[in-house]
Amino acid sequence: MSRSYQAVRYGGQRSQVAELWRPLDASGSVPVVAIFHGGFWRAIYTKRLMRGVARDVARRGWAAWNVEYRRVGLGGGWPATLEDAAAAMDHLRSIDGLDLSRVAVCGHSAGGQLALWSAARTRLPEGSPGAGAPGSPPLAVRMAVSLAGVVDLEEGAALNLGGGAVQAFLGGGPDERPERYAAASPAALRPASVEQVLVHGTADRVVPLAMSERYVERGKANGENVELMTLPGAGHRELIDPRGASWGGVARRLAHVLGSGRPAGGPAG
Repeated sequence: MSRSYQAVRYGGQRSQVAELWRPLDASGSVPVVAIFHGGFWRAIYTKRLMRGVARDVARRGWAAWNVEYRRVGLGGGWPATLEDAAAAMDHLRSIDGLDLSRVAVCGHSAGGQLALWSAARTRLPEGSPGAGAPGSPPLAVRMAVSLAGVVDLEEGAALNLGGGAVQAFLGGGPDERPERYAAASPAALRPASVEQVLVHGTADRVVPLAMSERYVERGKANGENVELMTLPGAGHRELIDPRGASWGGVARRLAHVLGSGRPAGGPAG
């Protein structure tokens, strides 16, 4: 399926921009997959990391919303990064041609934290970054996918992932900023009403598989709709290769939840 993309600003800051990839030959409104890149929330890493995934999403007949956001070293960290993720998600309401009853969110590494956090925004304490204003609830999503995500920020800080990346993101450790960890960590918020798929390679040396395993174990104990896809021998970056087996499995799960790229109930075309 042919595809094209355009840059769309969702705010006035330099990094508040996303790429909207559309399938050219789709008719009517199409489902959306919002995508968050990784890189430990640091300025050196950008949305370019996820362009291959975005292209593949559009090829499959869905719209891809490849989000850039303020990162540590470029005006980001607490609370700006979370505010941007929330604003980018809610900005989808202003774009024509999208089926907002069929939205999924997917992120890699630090982007996995942002993806699951975006799915859990309705559980945020009032006044927290990204909680939304009265009368303007966060955009609902059907499915959240974490690709080797930093899904437990307290554990990430304890492990000193990325040489202190979590502490730099939240402005301190869990003992110093407990309220920030409670409002930013997917493990604390638990998007229980959303289907969650965590994908992790057994050879990942950047974010340990055990973090995803513990997250899923706790989620199942709480009755959440959550599962783990383990990839034998896979490392960290392989998960965002659209030609790899791991992404193919994720795409099949997305298709199960989002359906095809044509409007729900519409003609096959």
